Amino acid sequence: MIVRIANLLDARTRVLMREKLAAADWEDGRRTAGGEAVRVKHNEQLTEMHPVAIELGQMVLTALSQSSEFTSAALPLKVFPPLFNRYAGGGHFGAHIDTAVRLTRQAPYRVRTDLSATLFLAEPDEYDGGELVIEDTYGEHAIKLAAGDLLLYPATSLHEVRPVTRGARLASFFWVQSMVRDDDNRRLLYEMDRALMQLRDLHPQGHPALVRLTGAYHNLLRKWSDL
Repeated sequence: MIVRIANLLDARTRVLMREKLAAADWEDGRRTAGGEAVRVKHNEQLTEMHPVAIELGQMVLTALSQSSEFTSAALPLKVFPPLFNRYAGGGHFGAHIDTAVRLTRQAPYRVRTDLSATLFLAEPDEYDGGELVIEDTYGEHAIKLAAGDLLLYPATSLHEVRPVTRGARLASFFWVQSMVRDDDNRRLLYEMDRALMQLRDLHPQGHPALVRLTGAYHNLLRKWSDL
């Protein structure tokens, strides 16, 4: 399941982040790559313990905690502290699948990477190339979102970032360990939850069927949750 969450960050927050990232000291992204990824990763990145990454990462986490759509889609149990990267001058990240388990340095704790997330911080017209290409059972999806939009997708997916040939692509990225490990089950719960939200808008005074459907949602979550 690929989910776009529009306007996760407001304009003021985006401007503040851009200012701080412009003044930050970037490092070769290959320093944090492991295994096969080190051969195909060509970008710049802030280290996990970089003060700017920690500060801005907390801002991202706050925005996530206030997003009902993120909660509905991801059903988060743990979130890896958000990181930040920059692609410019032909920078790219070849086809790869994300590491299954990540160890954070801030806590530390381990995160099983059920979902990958990219939070776009540059507007699409600021750079050429840089599409996030995700492969699933329906083929390839080349995605380039507005600044402040978040993309969630299964970490099991083969994906890449195409070369940036003009300008710079800025983004935050992180991983989510979901309460529901199975992507198909998580998709069904997401669709059910969004439908329940629409029904509550149609029946603000409540309805007996809503009580039963809400109960069914929570019983499925109870059955499928991996806690």
